[in-house]
Amino acid sequence: MKISEIIGIDVSKLTLDCCDHNSGRQEAFDNTFGAIEAMADWSLETTGTSKGHLLFVFEHTGLYTYKLIQYLSEKGYYYCIVSGLEIKRSLGITRGKDDRADAKRIAQYGYRLRDELKPNQVNTQTLEGLKRLMSVRHKLVVQRAGYKVSLKEQQRILDEKKESVLFSVQRKVIQTLDTEIQVIEKELDRIIEEDPDLQKLYRLITSVKGIGKITARFLIVYTGGFTQFETWRKFASYCGIAPFPYRSGTSVKGRTKVSHLANKEGKSLLSMCAVSAIQCSPEMKTYYEKRVERGKNKMSTLNIIRNKLLSRAFAVAQRGTPYVNTMKYAA
Repeated sequence: MKISEIIGIDVSKLTLDCCDHNSGRQEAFDNTFGAIEAMADWSLETTGTSKGHLLFVFEHTGLYTYKLIQYLSEKGYYYCIVSGLEIKRSLGITRGKDDRADAKRIAQYGYRLRDELKPNQVNTQTLEGLKRLMSVRHKLVVQRAGYKVSLKEQQRILDEKKESVLFSVQRKVIQTLDTEIQVIEKELDRIIEEDPDLQKLYRLITSVKGIGKITARFLIVYTGGFTQFETWRKFASYCGIAPFPYRSGTSVKGRTKVSHLANKEGKSLLSMCAVSAIQCSPEMKTYYEKRVERGKNKMSTLNIIRNKLLSRAFAVAQRGTPYVNTMKYAA
């Protein structure tokens, strides 16, 4: 595949602002299936190239990109979804904000990195469906935790007999949230079980001791089925668990630390996996205890274990075989 033309798209709720990099021509289309089809025809006509040499580049804007992704996937167009922050920081100093200008900047970004950008290859619609369900599940879990904490504090201070309605309503809300979370869990499991590729990945990743089903689903979705990140180190950087040096010349000598630019949900999940691995894996428990005994920082050691688990998840996914605990075979 040789990409010669880039169409940058600024996706909003109602419109798609498009820009052809080479000619500089721009056009706006409605964010509907019919208009998206017209946009694809306009792109082919404007660029004068074939479908196999054209790449659509746009930011991920949640539901607003759903119709665009669905159409491009069904019709076999190449497209790449990129981070808005990455585009913004790659363009240097910019002033003002305008949809047409943003489409042009996205086209410039795509053309400059056309040899490095990888078109989405997996069943994006399935992954996007999983992602939406996972997002709703996460919100419900956060809300449930908030109600539980609030209820616990109120039980400690207030008289339940006098505040019976207050307590009853919150208990019912928590029960409802429990039920709906279980419904989402069943649907997530069903989607994965019905897709052979996702099912295989899911079982490979959960073979790594310490990684549970919630983290496995997160890894599958946010790595694009382990196709969007070349190495586990790049995904570690994305999740904010990769340490980076902080020094310059002879005066700035900060300690090596992780970056705050991260997917905080992924970082939290991997942290819980690391704690779980220390408890259930003799290998990780021994490693953790030995480092702490030598005076190493506990959080630094925990971060190393997070990276170990992530590297193993990538290894089993790329190798196609389950994780083997070699420690039990040691003499």
